[in-house]
Amino acid sequence: MTDMIEAPRAERADLLAERLHRARRDRRLLDARRDATALSPEGAYAVQDHLTRLRLAEGRCHAGYKLGYTSAVMRRQMGVPAPNYGPLLDDMVLHDPATAAGFLHPRVEPEIGIVLARDLAGAGLMLHEVADAVGEVRACLEIVDSIWDGYRFTAEQNTADGSSAAGVVVGGVLDVDPLRCHRVSVELAVDGVALASATSAAAAGHPLHGVAWLAAELAARGRGLEKGELVITGGLTAAVALRPGGTISARFGGTTTVSVQRPAGETDADTGDAGQRDSG
Repeated sequence: MTDMIEAPRAERADLLAERLHRARRDRRLLDARRDATALSPEGAYAVQDHLTRLRLAEGRCHAGYKLGYTSAVMRRQMGVPAPNYGPLLDDMVLHDPATAAGFLHPRVEPEIGIVLARDLAGAGLMLHEVADAVGEVRACLEIVDSIWDGYRFTAEQNTADGSSAAGVVVGGVLDVDPLRCHRVSVELAVDGVALASATSAAAAGHPLHGVAWLAAELAARGRGLEKGELVITGGLTAAVALRPGGTISARFGGTTTVSVQRPAGETDADTGDAGQRDSG
């Protein structure tokens, strides 16, 4: 692993992306204390880009983006200082009610999803400019599934892994003006028992602030958002473990419910000494 860290940046990104890809395929968690410890923010996105190319080469398709750590509660939970983003691919998109099978050690968080009605690009976008590009506001549950053992990672390691993006359950369309989608209440329940509540303003003060931030970040990398893409705008509560046989649901605006269950009998990936298990 030391050789990989000291290799030229482009080679390091390729090698680490392949390592992450192989580990997820083989259901092996990695130890963040051993891997990718010297990543810079830009280096982390280089790894993420290469990892996405590996996934697309398998016949998967780009479907949108997830925003990570737009809420203060999520940054506190995970010790991450600033937002990041990761890709959503077509096989990550599930429809309510959903069954989540085959994940490593999934956690779930409620989010506001934005479906774009037209392309959107550039830095410095105002809220009304973002709102004009919104086709639908949807109730969503994100399924995060980090490759890092115990969800212990640096911000850069999390970014390299696509911000832990693994799935999104897309629920109903919310009857709300996009400019006012920061006022939606959300109640999270596990196995029917209320656990947490929040409003959609928890995502950066307004979910569309996150979309504007993403457009600026992508513009800096020569990219933009496209019509039809889904952007999930960040967890509104702390992420909750989805246990085998369990169900997590969220009710948005008091009327729209979205839920996901995990089959009984599944087991989490091994969370022992992952660094020893995957020696390369």
